[in-house]
Amino acid sequence: MRSQDFRLALHATADMLRIEVTDTRGGDLPRCGPPSPDAVSGRGLILVEAFADRWGVDIGPVPCKTVWTEIDLLPAEAR
Repeated sequence: MRSQDFRLALHATADMLRIEVTDTRGGDLPRCGPPSPDAVSGRGLILVEAFADRWGVDIGPVPCKTVWTEIDLLPAEAR
């Protein structure tokens, strides 16, 4: 991947959707918090945290990182 490239992957099962975004900025780890009003980025994880059941970051292979989120499609009692 080149520095401006990214990869989007979707994995679905009967009870869960996993979304992965991989880019080549492994040293630029996501931070969740309010961005400054004039910031041009930094709002994505606020949305992820609001809608996802789980999310995290996997580092590697260098220089990549993958930010992932999982959304449960069934209520806990149905799983």
